[in-house]
Amino acid sequence: MNLFNVYPLVDVTPVRALGATLWDDQGHEYLDFYGGHAVISIGHSHPHYVRRLTEQLQNIGFYSNSVQIPIQRQLAEQLGRASGYDDYALFLCSSGAEANENALKLASFHTGRHRVVAFRGAFHGRTSGAVAATDNPKIVAPFNAGHAITFMDYNLRAVADVLHGGDVCAVIIEPIQGVAGIVRPSDDFLRGLSLLCGAHRVLLVADEVQCGYGRTGRFFAHQHAGIRPDIITVAKGMGNGFPVGGVLISPRLRASYGLLGTTFGGNHLACAAGLAVLEVLENEQLLAHAAAMGDHLRAELEAHAGAVEVRGCGLMLGIKYDFPVKELRDRLLTEHRIFVGNAADPTVLRLLPPLSITKAEINLFLQALYASVPADCKTINH
Repeated sequence: MNLFNVYPLVDVTPVRALGATLWDDQGHEYLDFYGGHAVISIGHSHPHYVRRLTEQLQNIGFYSNSVQIPIQRQLAEQLGRASGYDDYALFLCSSGAEANENALKLASFHTGRHRVVAFRGAFHGRTSGAVAATDNPKIVAPFNAGHAITFMDYNLRAVADVLHGGDVCAVIIEPIQGVAGIVRPSDDFLRGLSLLCGAHRVLLVADEVQCGYGRTGRFFAHQHAGIRPDIITVAKGMGNGFPVGGVLISPRLRASYGLLGTTFGGNHLACAAGLAVLEVLENEQLLAHAAAMGDHLRAELEAHAGAVEVRGCGLMLGIKYDFPVKELRDRLLTEHRIFVGNAADPTVLRLLPPLSITKAEINLFLQALYASVPADCKTINH
């Protein structure tokens, strides 16, 4: 049997990783400035993370959600304290798509409505409802296209008109769009959207799968705007590589037996990974570190990278150029052995390094970038 070949693969085979460094099967060393799509939050193979998972596996790795699993409650309590949402409830699952799917289903159950408002450029996952709310027709199969989704621009008046129709159960938004190319709605827009949702009894779902878990210097990216969504979805950095996701749910939404369900979500190993991440984030003060390193990286990029624009905040940054960046990205990988990301916008490099990245590693990346960017590209107008 062969693999179903749906991924365009680069010719690198990583076999070992530590912090922000990867080694391939030829012994070559790489700098990871992409974190496997923002998954690696506390760094590869962090000793505390490895110890936590090993100790848990030596006791029990899995049983279904038909029994008491105390480590789930430990994770919920610690996540509540770390995020400032200790009055919310946590539903555990295994991925970001699953988190968004359950969030939208829960909103529909709660309101009795069926329509979802999403935004142009959005990426919410590849399960049925999540991919229908994703603004990429190429990955939406006819089977997925029956959902009632309305895609909008960041225009409060237009959103208000749609919400006034009375059939919308949820508005789902990424506080920073990752796949689109690090596109960030304004804080004023997020605040206005929150007020509109409250006025129309529509649930606001913040998709923090990529931008959450300290990546922007706050625990959640929406916290920069001072809003409090009804539902928050998380994954990626939550497990630092172990498949885990979650839905944080406002106390005004009621649970009932059988409302949501999952086989693997909240298993013992997933919860151990989630606890290890939260412990390292706190013990090593990685949120403050991400903010400081992000400020340093952004300032250097704006001054020297020859970019048209630097987007995002913290360690979720996009560098927009006036040319397609595929060749630049390939050059960083093949000549300098540095992983960076692409985006739906072909002129944007996406940077999502581990939150533990050091200033020395950032400066190494910057030197490689300066050496790789064409000399005649445009610079930012300050």
